[in-house]
Amino acid sequence: MDDVRVRKAGLADAGVVTGLVAALLSELSAGQNDTPRAVMLAVAESLLDAAGESYTVFLAEDAAGRPLGVATLSEGACISALGRFGTIRELYVTPESRSAGVGRVLIRAVLDHGRRHRWSRVEVGAPSAAEWPDSLRFYQREGFTEIGPRLKFRLA
Repeated sequence: MDDVRVRKAGLADAGVVTGLVAALLSELSAGQNDTPRAVMLAVAESLLDAAGESYTVFLAEDAAGRPLGVATLSEGACISALGRFGTIRELYVTPESRSAGVGRVLIRAVLDHGRRHRWSRVEVGAPSAAEWPDSLRFYQREGFTEIGPRLKFRLA
């Protein structure tokens, strides 16, 4: 998509980032996301304010500056990954912008960022393949391979 611009988000973008991530969570939870928007905004502001090399957000916008999508990623490190690697934490493209190459442009920005930072790989936790087969196919088309399920233990 020629008229898509991807840029690194800053603190001033916290509201837009929050809106896109809230839309993602709402879609994934069938509207059952109960995290208050003000709480999400405070977290977004905190992360974007302290963002360094370990947390990065990319915004995709059209030529007029309207948001089309977002990708958030964090840096981790472990021996099995042979050092530093990135994890896509959230990736969302607005419904009207899907199948227009916006997701691909965001993935390219993430991968370029990882290469510049000499990461060994980029990982992503895709939603359930049974419920979201298009998401899994998208990542596979972009060159991602399955490494197994991810689990979580909620501490707070």
